[in-house]
Amino acid sequence: MVDDSNDIETIAIAPIAPSHIESFHRALDLVARERKYLSFLEAPPLDQTRRFVLDRIAAGDPGFVAVVRGEVVGWCDISRLERPIHAHRGTLGMGIVAAHRGRGLGLRLINATLAQARKVGFVRVELWVHADNPRAIALYDKVGFVREGVQRDAICIDGQYGDTIMMAIVERENTAG
Repeated sequence: MVDDSNDIETIAIAPIAPSHIESFHRALDLVARERKYLSFLEAPPLDQTRRFVLDRIAAGDPGFVAVVRGEVVGWCDISRLERPIHAHRGTLGMGIVAAHRGRGLGLRLINATLAQARKVGFVRVELWVHADNPRAIALYDKVGFVREGVQRDAICIDGQYGDTIMMAIVERENTAG
């Protein structure tokens, strides 16, 4: 048996690229099918995932993947809102395949993505997290997200309702007036 306790060093964090799409789709599907973390219960069809990734790349939106031996095992992306009055904002999405959780990978992914978001002019990044996901909430707290509210019964999985917590991080130079 191989000791992979230091495996985190062999996990590359890289900007998402077209070559990652199929592997990203598989990782997205694995996490979605756990039925407890994402806003879908299975990945969208591959062609929709491909369109999403290529559109995000074309728009210059930040997106990073964690890759082990050529396979995506985690991701973090921020999609800019389209309307001009909201274009300073983006929505964060992320996930990590179960076998790679608890090793600091989420922190590496979100730090890379937020750093790129700052470089490309995002002022506000927002997200919605399931209220029964303490690990994710702790990560978002750690990097500076602030709770802005609770959406009661915002999700329903297998007939069970659950709340989501709205969180955001705002990074803007304080200016007078």
